[in-house]
Amino acid sequence: MNKKQMSEQDIRTKYITPAILAAGWDRDLQIREEVSFTKGKITVRRKIVKRGEQKRADYILYWKPNIPLAIVEAKDNNHNIADGMEQALNYAEILDIPFVFTSNGDGFSFYGKTAEHNVQIELALDQFPSPEDLWARYKKFKGITEASEKVVAQDYYYNPNDDRKPRYYQCNAINRVVEAVASGQNRLLLTMATGTGKTYTAFQIIYRLWKSRTKKRILFLADRNVLVDDPMRKDFKFFNADSNNRKMTKIRDKKVDKAYEVYFAIYQGVTGQVGFADTYKEFSPDFFDLIIVDECHRGSAKDDSAWRKILEYFKNATQIGMTATPKETKDTSNIEYFGEPIYTYTLRQGIEDGFLAPYKVVRVGIDKDLEGYRPTKGKRDKYGIEIEDREYNIKDYDKNLVLEKRTELVAKRVSDFLKKNNSRFAKTIFFCVDIDHAARMAQALRNENGDLVRQNPKYVVQMTSGSEGVKELENFMTADEAYPVLVTTSKLLTTGVDADTVKFIVLDSNINSMTEFKQIIGRGTRINEEHDKLYFTIIDFRNVTKLFADKDFDGDPVKVKETDGDIPTEETEDTPTEDIPQDEVPKEDEQEVPPDVTFDPDDDTPKRVKYYVNDVPVSIINERVQYLDADGKLITESLVDYTRKNIRKEYATLDEFLQRWNSAQKKTAIVEELEQKGIFFEELREEISKDLDPFDLICHIAFDMPPLTRKERANNVKKRGYFGKYNEVAKQVLEALLDKYADEGLANLESMEVLKVPDVAQFGTPVEILKCFGNKKKFMEAIAELENQLYVA
Repeated sequence: MNKKQMSEQDIRTKYITPAILAAGWDRDLQIREEVSFTKGKITVRRKIVKRGEQKRADYILYWKPNIPLAIVEAKDNNHNIADGMEQALNYAEILDIPFVFTSNGDGFSFYGKTAEHNVQIELALDQFPSPEDLWARYKKFKGITEASEKVVAQDYYYNPNDDRKPRYYQCNAINRVVEAVASGQNRLLLTMATGTGKTYTAFQIIYRLWKSRTKKRILFLADRNVLVDDPMRKDFKFFNADSNNRKMTKIRDKKVDKAYEVYFAIYQGVTGQVGFADTYKEFSPDFFDLIIVDECHRGSAKDDSAWRKILEYFKNATQIGMTATPKETKDTSNIEYFGEPIYTYTLRQGIEDGFLAPYKVVRVGIDKDLEGYRPTKGKRDKYGIEIEDREYNIKDYDKNLVLEKRTELVAKRVSDFLKKNNSRFAKTIFFCVDIDHAARMAQALRNENGDLVRQNPKYVVQMTSGSEGVKELENFMTADEAYPVLVTTSKLLTTGVDADTVKFIVLDSNINSMTEFKQIIGRGTRINEEHDKLYFTIIDFRNVTKLFADKDFDGDPVKVKETDGDIPTEETEDTPTEDIPQDEVPKEDEQEVPPDVTFDPDDDTPKRVKYYVNDVPVSIINERVQYLDADGKLITESLVDYTRKNIRKEYATLDEFLQRWNSAQKKTAIVEELEQKGIFFEELREEISKDLDPFDLICHIAFDMPPLTRKERANNVKKRGYFGKYNEVAKQVLEALLDKYADEGLANLESMEVLKVPDVAQFGTPVEILKCFGNKKKFMEAIAELENQLYVA
């Protein structure tokens, strides 16, 4: 066959794959073809959820499994030899791969970051480099010495009974950390968004370093039991697989057994209580040679933290901090201690790749929040305490002053929202101001959902420090457990809670910390396709989601920690969380039980800390739904303004749009293209008119043209007598299709499936209907002409 007539697949089979195999690459262990390394971005259009295209490399070549060396991009022979290089380089950047090849079957274009002379050269088919050649170049590029090669080349853990494999970004993180440790680095920071598998990544790092005997005794530190017990049961179970030779243990009850190799501990378990010797000092300072610090944005970021004392005691050990949100404020700095992140995988990247769930935001404005509240002179709360005369606002509510009807309104609005969306059993977290607020919110939710609470009292659960509800945390995190459903909390669930079926996050707390905000959003980002969790909704009652617009959201951390004599050039607004808690679960920022009264030493008259007001009416005065745009940023302007701006980016004038629309073989292709670029047609129909099709929405919103409804357009076509040239059956078919357009829209005209719907099928089978027009081609021509008639100026 002439090479020019061959398909891309033929070129790969007959030329590219044989050339790679001839160079010595192992087909089974070192070559993977058509590798999809992302899942495809999830887009949400009202209740329609779909995935976009996956990123796919034609070939990825590996030195060993999960240690990639090169990408090969193939084209058919009608392309030049270097066509596809830009796409391949983009993929190589994402996959952290230094070598790129492209080919059209005539030879290879080779791009190498380690090239001593030309970065990009051409190679004949028989000049493809061997695995040993590329591995030698890779080692030179990475600075891998003969001594460190054993560590870097150590196999990943693989369980033949488990099909789980590391994702591309996990491989990037694991390989970078192992290479850095092998080269002698002792302080490392790994930043990965919540829900991207930090614990599994940590396990593979530990396994490879332990298996190579580079690190023999390992300590995994976290700040609560669930972050220790869960990994030991799941990702780290390998270390306890042999019941006669257990290698892993948890430090508890201040008991130390030095016979193990992998230790787990919560900070509180090794720092001791007041009056007791610090447990960690029962180990020698050189006992551990690797320490993993999970959720290191918490106490270990502070210089004087009790947690930091552990790290300083074991200062000779390699220490790796892991977090979704490095903490960088004027008082605390992860970067100062661990260094710049060796690898970062952000929330935005995770959503773009389809590994994390996208979100939409419902902002609800309450009158007293927006207008403030000032009590009348002498006004007393429900306990008879006179309320201080001043202006109260959203920062005061539930902290200094409680408007009980506001709590009831929030509970009702969310409950109504869940009912309307058939989501009453969707797991939901309410973030409240403090424990008292969480308790009152739980009560209000029980009253709003009495039918379900009577069926099971665990439908609503308060989960705060010291509450009975904490015992239900494991059930809440388990996808197959139906209860609890609605959970109220303050700070307890902001971090480290892996509940992948959470579909709603309710914000009724004043959150000013970017770190805390990112952690809270992370509670919803996990995907669980089995339980239909592909996106989540944030219902915001306190305008907290304004932080999405902050330049620090989802960006690289900015180091702003103050040092003596220096003035920081940039500072994030951050309210530091409390220092190390002393029980196994962190205390809330507020006191365990908010006091009812306090006493002034000079005045024995009780004075209430909080005022409780039960007779002030509140109401919702506005509500707005916000969505993520095509770049993963929250749309903060009105949907109409956003649409106008973005359509005019594509089409500067009405004439330009009309020319594109009229020349398109399929109008739906233009609609789909605009949807991929972030235009929300379904939502616009809800906001403007359900009777408009995309053409009129575009012309009306972007170019101020008066719109016609689908029915008006259909009637205009009928009035023109356009159908007269067709036979009777064909005419009836076109009229039925026109009525279908008027009722449901444009897509019905451009799908052959419409011939099977009852209104059209009454005229015969699809084959019989096509014969009425002559053949399929003439039928499609009739449809194209019908569309043109619909959009006559």
